[in-house]
Amino acid sequence: MSGETPFHREFNGLVRAEPSLPVAWYSDPAHHEHEMATIWGREWLVFCRASELAPGGWRAGAAGEANIVAIRREDGSLAAFHNVCRHRGAEICPHGTGRLERPLLVCPYHRWAYDLSGRLIATGPARRVEGFDRGAHGLVPAGVAEWGGLVFVNPAGGGQAEFDAATARDLSPVANWPLGALEPAHREEIEIACNWKVFWENFNECLHCPGIHPALCELVPIYGRGIMERADDPDWRARAEAAEPRFAGTLAEGAETWAVGGKAQGAALPGLTPDEIARGHSFGVALPSFYVVAHVDHARVVRVAPVGPTRTRLTAEWLLPPGRAAEPGFDLDRIVAFARQVMAEDAAACEMNQRGLSTAPFAQGTLMQEEYEVHAFHRWVRARLAAAQA
Repeated sequence: MSGETPFHREFNGLVRAEPSLPVAWYSDPAHHEHEMATIWGREWLVFCRASELAPGGWRAGAAGEANIVAIRREDGSLAAFHNVCRHRGAEICPHGTGRLERPLLVCPYHRWAYDLSGRLIATGPARRVEGFDRGAHGLVPAGVAEWGGLVFVNPAGGGQAEFDAATARDLSPVANWPLGALEPAHREEIEIACNWKVFWENFNECLHCPGIHPALCELVPIYGRGIMERADDPDWRARAEAAEPRFAGTLAEGAETWAVGGKAQGAALPGLTPDEIARGHSFGVALPSFYVVAHVDHARVVRVAPVGPTRTRLTAEWLLPPGRAAEPGFDLDRIVAFARQVMAEDAAACEMNQRGLSTAPFAQGTLMQEEYEVHAFHRWVRARLAAAQA
């Protein structure tokens, strides 16, 4: 039994009931700190929009629990470092954005200066001292990569090749969307009273959809069946050619996008296939901090960040082609209002889940057949925790 795959070979689903992660992992402060170090300190995290980093510009901020500064050199290449001076640990750049007067990062405390490769080149007014090796005191590098108009960083290091290898499969469903050419038209931020894993579990199943998302189930009829796509149905082969939305997973008849009324706001984005247009929504994910929902006329990118063991911050941006929001008849509110309702419903469900987990009289919950993606997420979490102990 232990050598068998938990995933069914004939359809998307679990072969048998599977235990969830331990209940204590959702609220215990010590375990939360362990995850912050071993997961959020070693994975690729969305950091900022690429447009925020013009040549000669920098952006500093939090990435998990790390303090990171990313820079774009004059030749357009990116670099990222832990935003901590190697002298006595002062923060080099305040959180936010700015431009370099010279191609140097200079600590404002004692004027230690680093070039844009992170090499220490000056120690301010400090005199030379025996036993000090300037070459051993460069900035600690962080990984940095660019994708879809966004900059990602990894506190543990790496570059574009490592980012691509880590995310290619889960971001491939949105590869045809011109995300880098789209611009933010609206931004919202909410905090949810739940552990970050509760949020991702909710994201990865639709058993909750019939009871939590009535409007979404009307727009995406297959969600009303408690499944996410055609192959989640054990009998999907018998209806493999069925075009009805409740079997095919497409939007309801006459609907074109996720919006109040279901009508697209403007022309379809360039580069999409007929299947992508017909489906009406595609998802890309970069665990643990990012997902994108891509539609025929817009995209919504969402950043996920733990605030504590039982709080998670979501930052959502709605992206449009330049100038689209000013076109006659365009109604951004229809797009924003629909997604805001879905996010609010998910937030309430996650908080309900967290309240129960925080007082659960048992050690673990149970996953059912349809929660195969939740189980896959749990395996992802466990694998990273195990790798940190190896």
